[in-house]
Amino acid sequence: MDMVAELESMQAFLKDADVKSETDESVKSWVKQVRDVAYDMEDVLDEFMLRFAEQGEHQSHGFIISYIHKISRFIKNFKTRHSLATQIQEIKARLHGVSERRKRYELHSSMDQIAPASMWHDRRGDALLIEEAELVGIDKHKNKIIEWLVEGESSLGVISVVGMGGVGKTTLVKKVHDDQRVKIHFQLRAWITFSQSFKIEELLINMMRQLFDQYNKEAIPQAVEAMNDVCNAWESVQYVFPDSNCGSRVLITTRFKNIASSCIIKSDPDIYNLHPLSDEESWTLFCNKTFRSNIKNSCPLELEGLSQNILSKCEGLPLAITAIAGVLSTKQKTKVEWETIYNNLVYEFVDNEKLRSAMNVLSLSYEDLPYHLKSCFLYLRFFPEDELIEPMRLIRMWTAEGFIQIKQGIKSLEEIGESYFFELLNRRLFQIEGITADGRVDTCRVHDLIREIIISKARDQNFGSIVVAGDAKDTIMVDKRIRRLSIHNGCEKIIIAQEAESFIHLRSLFMFRVDTLSNTFRSAFFFSRPKLLKVLDLRGAPLEEFTNFFHLRYLSLRSTKVKEIPDSIKKLQNLETLDLKDTYVSALPVGILNLHKLRHLLVYRYLYDAAESLFSKFVGFKAPSRIGDLVSLQKLCYVFVVHSSNNDLIRGLGRSTQMRRLGIANLKRDDGVDLCSSIEKMRYLRSLNVVAREEGEILDLEALSSPPPPPLQRLYLKGRLEKLPHWIPSLHSLSKLSLSWSRMKDDPLEALQALPNLVQLIICHAYDGEQLCFRSKGFPRLTYLELVNLEGCKRITVEEGALPQLDQLHIVGCEKLEEAPLGIELLNNLVILAIAGMPNDFERRLRLEGEDHHRIAHIPIVRFLHFEDGYWVSD
Repeated sequence: MDMVAELESMQAFLKDADVKSETDESVKSWVKQVRDVAYDMEDVLDEFMLRFAEQGEHQSHGFIISYIHKISRFIKNFKTRHSLATQIQEIKARLHGVSERRKRYELHSSMDQIAPASMWHDRRGDALLIEEAELVGIDKHKNKIIEWLVEGESSLGVISVVGMGGVGKTTLVKKVHDDQRVKIHFQLRAWITFSQSFKIEELLINMMRQLFDQYNKEAIPQAVEAMNDVCNAWESVQYVFPDSNCGSRVLITTRFKNIASSCIIKSDPDIYNLHPLSDEESWTLFCNKTFRSNIKNSCPLELEGLSQNILSKCEGLPLAITAIAGVLSTKQKTKVEWETIYNNLVYEFVDNEKLRSAMNVLSLSYEDLPYHLKSCFLYLRFFPEDELIEPMRLIRMWTAEGFIQIKQGIKSLEEIGESYFFELLNRRLFQIEGITADGRVDTCRVHDLIREIIISKARDQNFGSIVVAGDAKDTIMVDKRIRRLSIHNGCEKIIIAQEAESFIHLRSLFMFRVDTLSNTFRSAFFFSRPKLLKVLDLRGAPLEEFTNFFHLRYLSLRSTKVKEIPDSIKKLQNLETLDLKDTYVSALPVGILNLHKLRHLLVYRYLYDAAESLFSKFVGFKAPSRIGDLVSLQKLCYVFVVHSSNNDLIRGLGRSTQMRRLGIANLKRDDGVDLCSSIEKMRYLRSLNVVAREEGEILDLEALSSPPPPPLQRLYLKGRLEKLPHWIPSLHSLSKLSLSWSRMKDDPLEALQALPNLVQLIICHAYDGEQLCFRSKGFPRLTYLELVNLEGCKRITVEEGALPQLDQLHIVGCEKLEEAPLGIELLNNLVILAIAGMPNDFERRLRLEGEDHHRIAHIPIVRFLHFEDGYWVSD
């Protein structure tokens, strides 16, 4: 029997059967059996690959299918060979039974009836995603809550927004939090999320991190990061909010009115009940999302009746409406197509009468997904309910699991993964939580009701298990057949079944907020060494060493205490991602050069000690000089150049032609030519960070014969520049530029002002001249500007028509600046002006009654900050 061919046939069959199994319970049971056989067959094939590698044979870069017969010849151990042969015979027998059932059910391929999903997402519409969060009728709710926030007594108060899941509580409160009136009224704001198993110290650290980052632009003190007091209730949380009679407010969202009533600090809280949308509001929202390409978002007459019937299942919940609209917007606008959608909604999903229909709608949003997206979507099950998820972290895991389907002509798996992510986002299956200054999705999360769908579907498919410490169960039994395991908060109550073989089928292991590893777990996992493991994410776990796993493709030890990586890492020949950010690793062994499939290598940590030099904010890693031999590398941060007479590291990086993000530090002037030569070969480069070895060292980047490739979006240069590199004005895709310690004599703004997509500009110790001038029509899209420590600058001028989109302006440590920027009054979109470390006379001119106050009177938020005890403090 050709097991590989059989497995491919089974996977194709599962793809076809998936749709029918959603609505036919008998088929669902049978498909589950087929899937279990396919799982076991994958395990056997992967074990073949492992034995092949253990015999010292070099592995092909292609799939192992064509090498199965060769592999068997290299397995010399009779016991091992017998074991594998026995497994194959068992699978043969099970397959025979499956085949007979297939004949009886006569389930044929229905792929020709399934509309192909669009592979690529049109990135031009990304900006619409933010506006899409605007709900019909939200203004009346928002205005009322803002009124409660800014008015009333000066004592500390609590406002609770109560409503059923999916009604839009979080969206409403987020809109309130970001409203201009709230920004102006409250000097400090923070946004935090509770889960059912939250930890108070993490909540407080999260809050403080936001305040430090948003207002002080400094790293949170390490003493705060190290907090570990634990408590579990609102009674303990409330005491961290001081009542200083300054009109402070706590705004809470909850599904339960009794929780809202119990959140009392001094007096009865204000409770705002958020109800589902009216029929009219629901129809407006539905049409806006479903028929965006039509005139006035109107519904075709022939679809009105069916659309109303579909909409009635949503129970007025915005989440359900936008989810079904996301499905319908991808379908043909025909009556037959609409009837099919409606008929699929009649199947009951949950027992709760109020949510039953809405949950059917949300369930359909999963069922309608193309087959290749379903596993990607179910993977969200393993993240805690309040976890903020970085898109690239998720995409790398999808890649490691083999969920990404390579397409001819596509540059990389990661780009395909990005298209997967945005397709899920457009279907409203994610919620955007954070956006970077240049418009990229920074973090996202999953709505609670969507998460319930994921949990249910993942359970049906035996997709993986979650263990939550502090759950209602006293103990959790981990069965040896488990394929994916996610541990939240602790593993003390985990009981390992048949300890020696407990993780034999494990493919992925995740840990979130695990403070200690029990001896039982350590023994079962680290000593049994699950042979088939592909994803190992131990971010933040109390780990100081790790073992090797041949099949491992994704390894994250981020924020652990690991100090050294052994040379035996060379055994991880399938590794694609190695994440050692915020560990104590400062060098990598030569064995790393054996990892020819490595695509993402992150090894650096930031320095939080205020006494450290401002020039050195992070520690990179020392790499073998032939690191460029890893030609599959796409992300390399931050490699620390160690200079020697025969060092060819920089020159060798030119072989890494797939590079998307490069960070390189400790450069000398003489390295410039080799670095430029290597950069010219990186045709897909999106982000470049170059750091000189010390403050006075010159970065010589003039040797580029042509500008970096068009994809370059982010550029960070730290080190002295005799002049602005001639190629920077040609970077038309550049969205973020940071120039630090450049010490240029000429005004760099003249060369930068025409960059069409620049949205963020930081100039720190970068210009020694006396005047800066922002010319008319210059910087058309810039929203964020920092001018830091321009020691010689005496005057800043803004001409009419310059900086039309500027939202934030930070002026820090420009001690010779004599007055407010001339023309600042012309910046009509400026919301925040931060003045930090400036002379008293300069501040006096800008404050109320000062000579320059009238120039900044139109700016809603003006802050004056001073450096105290190593941190910026607002007065």
